[in-house]
Amino acid sequence: MSLQWTFIAGFLYFEIFLIVLMLVPLFSAKKWYNFFRSRFFQIFHEKTAIYFYGWAGVLCLFLFDSIREMMKYSHSSVAGHVHLASDLKGSVKLFRAQRNFYITSFSIFLAFVIRRLVVMIIYQYELELKTTKLMIAVEDKVKKYKTTVNSLNTEQENTLEVCKTTKNKLELVESSLEEQKSRVKELEEEATMWRLKYEELKNTIDGHGDN
Repeated sequence: MSLQWTFIAGFLYFEIFLIVLMLVPLFSAKKWYNFFRSRFFQIFHEKTAIYFYGWAGVLCLFLFDSIREMMKYSHSSVAGHVHLASDLKGSVKLFRAQRNFYITSFSIFLAFVIRRLVVMIIYQYELELKTTKLMIAVEDKVKKYKTTVNSLNTEQENTLEVCKTTKNKLELVESSLEEQKSRVKELEEEATMWRLKYEELKNTIDGHGDN
C-alpha cells in the first residue's frame, strides 16, 4: 500500500474510533460541547466548512482515481488471459483498486456522519440549556403565582376578619339602639302616666276650689 492510501486508511480507522467514542456514553453532551467550543476549535471555527469540503474534495479525487484504476484493470482482465503472471498481476492491481475504492468511499461517508454527529451534539446541548432555562423561568413564575395567591388569601382572610368584627360591632350598636328605644318608650309611658295623674290631681283641686 502506497503512502497516500496508508494515510487514507489510517484516517478511516480514526473516523471509526471517533464515531464509536461519540456514540458510547462515556462523555456527556456538555463535555463534547465544551470540547468543540474550546480555544483550539475556535481557531478553525470560521473556516470549518472550507476545511471540511476541501478534505472531502481531496478524498473524492482519490475516489475517482480508484474508480479509474478499477475500470482499467477490469477491462484488462476481461481482454484475455495471455500469461498467468500478468493475469495475477492484473488481479492484484484490481483488488488494490477495489480496496482503495472502499476505503475512500467509507472515509467520505464517515466524514459526513461525524459532521452530522457534531452538529447534533451541539444542538442537543443547546436544547438542554434552553430547556433548563425555560424550566427555571417556569418555576420562578410558579413561585411568584403561589406567593401572590397566598398574599391574596391572607388579605381575603384579613378582610373577612374585619368584616366579621364590623358586623359584631353593628350588632352591638343595633342591640344598644333597641335598648335605647325600649328605654325611651318606657320613659314616654311613664311621662304619660305622670301627666294623667297631674291632670287628675289638677281637676280634683279645681273641683274643691269651685265648691
